[in-house]
Amino acid sequence: MTILQTQTTSFKKELYQAVHNLSTDTIYIALYTGNANLNEDTTVYSVTNEVSGAGYTAGGKALTGVQISSSGYVAYVNWSNVSWTAALTARCALIYNVTQGNKSIAVLDFGSDKTSTTTFTITMPANTSTTALIRSSN
Repeated sequence: MTILQTQTTSFKKELYQAVHNLSTDTIYIALYTGNANLNEDTTVYSVTNEVSGAGYTAGGKALTGVQISSSGYVAYVNWSNVSWTAALTARCALIYNVTQGNKSIAVLDFGSDKTSTTTFTITMPANTSTTALIRSSN
């Protein structure tokens, strides 16, 4: 098992190729078990080791409320919190672009298995140049 929290290498390259438009593309987040092999080399969404259970649909959920900003030399993006009304256990997540053939964007590492009994929520960090979920700087 290799889980590394990062923007994927393919995403960074595809930004320069104008593949992703985070303002208009449909972006999803999927949950995975501790057996997932998600890291900088992950290129597309996969069902392998994805969480399953009542209240969770394969593929995860669409992210909403995109906020794209910049400050000084940093550009950054974030989305609203996302929740599943279900009893789930997940170790990590993959953010990916449905519009662009399920291309990967970023891996989130929860640090350990996280379990909910009623609602599983991913709380996004503040949308600032030092804390936003995805940041690019010089």
